[in-house]
Amino acid sequence: MAQVLEFKLPDLGEGLTEAEIVRWLVEVGDVVAIDQPVVEVETAKAMVEVPCPYGGVVTARFGEEGSELPVGAPLLTVAVGATDASSAAPGDDGAAAEEPSGGSGSGSGNVLVGYGTGAPAARRRRIRSERSTASAAPAAPAAVSAPSRPAPVAVAVGEVNGRQGPVAVVSPLVRRLARQHEIDLRGLTGSGPDGLILRADVDSAIRQAGQATEAATRTAAEPVVAEASTAVASPSAADAAPPATAERIPLRGVRGAVADKLSRSRSEIPDATCWVDADATELMAARATMNAASGPSGGPKVSVLALLARICTAALARYPELNSTVDTAAREIVRLPGVHLGFAAQTERGLVVPVVRDAHTRNAESIGAEIAQLTELARTGKLSPAQLTGGTFTLNNYGVFGVDGSTPIINHPEAAMLGVGRIMPKPWVHQGELAVRQVVQLSLTFDHRVCDGGTAGGFLRYVADCVEQPAVLLRTL
Repeated sequence: MAQVLEFKLPDLGEGLTEAEIVRWLVEVGDVVAIDQPVVEVETAKAMVEVPCPYGGVVTARFGEEGSELPVGAPLLTVAVGATDASSAAPGDDGAAAEEPSGGSGSGSGNVLVGYGTGAPAARRRRIRSERSTASAAPAAPAAVSAPSRPAPVAVAVGEVNGRQGPVAVVSPLVRRLARQHEIDLRGLTGSGPDGLILRADVDSAIRQAGQATEAATRTAAEPVVAEASTAVASPSAADAAPPATAERIPLRGVRGAVADKLSRSRSEIPDATCWVDADATELMAARATMNAASGPSGGPKVSVLALLARICTAALARYPELNSTVDTAAREIVRLPGVHLGFAAQTERGLVVPVVRDAHTRNAESIGAEIAQLTELARTGKLSPAQLTGGTFTLNNYGVFGVDGSTPIINHPEAAMLGVGRIMPKPWVHQGELAVRQVVQLSLTFDHRVCDGGTAGGFLRYVADCVEQPAVLLRTL
């Protein structure tokens, strides 16, 4: 006898309370192994593949692609220990035996990719139907993850439009959808194995019902329109055009997380911004010298962002007030012992801020290598929640977008953010003469609760001095 276990959306860590279903990796009827990824979800921080802690036959999925589920909501049900799909099907109400992840002997209890029993994931297989004969001998029980033969499709018994009888449908989600739209399942021909009614069949019936209703409404309205047209002059084409409707885009996923954090920053932090133009000609020359010294095969090149990050860690050592946070409940400024440097990265999913851990212990080359690795993970959507949290100071290089300046919004709950504009040739007075130099604008937005303008100005001036004269950094290297 199969036991149907319900797998709920697990807590993905870092205080996340919900996730959006991006892509299902299994279908109803598939055989899954313990710790096999079954769904790809997007949280406010990263894309995560969620593995199932049970091995068996998938009997139901909850939630469509693009929908959001709260942590703890049912994700799917799995029939464990079934030798055929008929014993794996849940009842009409979709009820399933519930067992916590990691239950004795039924699953690994692991819900994040990379942690599990180490057993290889079974190949996905769809249970195919097979007509049983009266003379067939009972088959020996087979392992669920690798059945020795196909099994018959379950036929659930339920009530549709007040009539009782067998319905060729497995998923309780499909039956519920049909009830909501008053679709008689007995009038449908399923496109699945042995006439199994799938979600696509119900969706098609809903569309056909809607088209029929629209056609009937249009036919009934035609005489009224004709009568009205004889009494009223025809409106112009512009007047007859339907009014344009505004597009509504849900604030969820990464976009929603950014909106929440920035709104909280503006509402809680009394921020101020100061800025300065700096001559970056010497910094660019120093970078060229560093990269030339490494040779053709001397390792990765040092980026401008890596040099600016190293300058920031040196400046924070001199001005630790800006590497802090505010405990509003205790009315205390908390100065943090280490620098976890975040840097803003624009991706197809939106703005994310990966964090370079312990940046104060790294040199420019090490910081640059970590930035390159995190940037690649950000572009492919593979950053983990841990790589996107815990920052103490953020560096924002908006110059890559071709703009000179900005007033950055602090990445709550940090105390400051340094913004860097584009480096471009500009007329500049150098050694008493007008010359063309590589100039950059630096902007510092800071929490006025942790320091005053003198401290913020001192920090920004030190950063500008290091940009103009990189040799200043030698005192702290």
